[in-house]
Amino acid sequence: QLQFVESGGGWVQPGESLRLSCAASGRTFDRYAMGWFRQAPGKEREFVARINWGGSTYYADSVKGRFTISGDNAKNTVFLQMNNLKPEDTAVYYCAAPRSTYQYDYGFWGQGTQVTVSS
Repeated sequence: QLQFVESGGGWVQPGESLRLSCAASGRTFDRYAMGWFRQAPGKEREFVARINWGGSTYYADSVKGRFTISGDNAKNTVFLQMNNLKPEDTAVYYCAAPRSTYQYDYGFWGQGTQVTVSS
C-alpha cells in the first residue's frame, strides 16, 4: 500500500520561501515519477511540477524559475523548494504518484499541506 507523509506547509509573506517534503512508503522511486499538484479555493487541482525516474523535471509555467522539485531515492522522498512565493501560490499542495512505472497516470495522492502567502 502506497502511503505519503507530507510536511512543510505554512504561512509566509510574499517573496519568502518554503520547502515541502513528501515521504513515500510502499514504493521505490527508481521506476516511477513523482509530482506536485495544488488546489486553490474554488479552483480545480492543477499541476505544479514533476520529476521522473531519470531525474528529469518539468514545471508549470506559473512556477518555472521559482520552484524546484528534487528527490532523494534513498529516502523515498520528494521535495518542492518554493522561492519568491506570491499570493497566487496560496493553495493546498499535494504530492502524487502514478499507478504505472514509467508513466504519469497519477492515481495516488497525499493528504495535502496548506501553503498560504499573504502580507
